[in-house]
Amino acid sequence: MSDIRAILVGVALVFAGFLVLGIFGDEYREAGIQSSEFDECIRFSDDGEQQIDCEQAVGESVAFFAVVLAILGAGIYALVRGYRGKWDNEAKPEEMLGPGGDRPGGASPDKDDSS
Repeated sequence: MSDIRAILVGVALVFAGFLVLGIFGDEYREAGIQSSEFDECIRFSDDGEQQIDCEQAVGESVAFFAVVLAILGAGIYALVRGYRGKWDNEAKPEEMLGPGGDRPGGASPDKDDSS
């Protein structure tokens, strides 16, 4: 993968990680607060209140945050990999275009070599 693609993938993964955390994180944050403040955990839904096991709720929130951290970690890894990539450091002189890279030795087509 080229370096700029790794940077773009990294930015997309970091954005997706924060997006997932922002959209779905509130439900899992409540379990940690309830388990530390109260003896019983309650899940609120459209059907009404449901009594749930606090340990299971905390386990689900830890699993959710582990997934989010994995997405963020993959994004940061891709960003670092793209930033530290080789870019153009290994370009061969015959592959370069522009002044001095058109012909071997930097000869320009204007000069006549048959003198």
